[in-house]
Amino acid sequence: RFAAQSWPSERFKKVAKAFHCTMNDIVLAVCGSALRDYLISQHALPDKPLIAMVPMSIRRDDSDSGNQIAMILANLGTHVADPATRIEIIKASIKDAKDRFKGMSPEQMLNYTALMMAPAGFNMLTGLLPQWAPFNVVISNVPGPKKTLFWNGAKMEGMYPVSIPIDRIALNITLLSYVDHLEFGLTACRRTLPSMQKLLTYIENGIRELEIAADL
Repeated sequence: RFAAQSWPSERFKKVAKAFHCTMNDIVLAVCGSALRDYLISQHALPDKPLIAMVPMSIRRDDSDSGNQIAMILANLGTHVADPATRIEIIKASIKDAKDRFKGMSPEQMLNYTALMMAPAGFNMLTGLLPQWAPFNVVISNVPGPKKTLFWNGAKMEGMYPVSIPIDRIALNITLLSYVDHLEFGLTACRRTLPSMQKLLTYIENGIRELEIAADL
């Protein structure tokens, strides 16, 4: 099942400035809030926080040859109700992950990522060791066109990314920036996540609670 919606980037920027963090931190906090609300609605919120696998570009030049991406594991703070506390948990988690990559070459980063993700690959193939799964959800934030695009004179109003859920990772949240908006695309297993389109409402709630916490 696929669900999509667009939000102004400015809302995320203002909250990021108020909390002295990056827009990507705010995106993760909003997704964490939405997942917490959704799981509460399904009577399925775990005691431990959900962990997101977040792709991170490690390109250090202007070349366009091949993908150069490492993976960060981010604590989404779904076990806490306070949005400001959740932000601090996410900031600390991202900083810890990035600190591990400091001093590594791109090749070392890729090798480390492959080693870190090996248990996830084994579990996806076999399903025998779910306790080995290092993450629960994929959240990817992709830079998109900064200028409005047209096709035969028709203005493109939105651009919604459709990604792929995989065995035992039933939800993929991908964002694409387009001009002055963030376009969210959610792809999920309809059996594992019933009524997953409600996540769009919970995303709006997550943005709003951060705006309130930041006194915006």
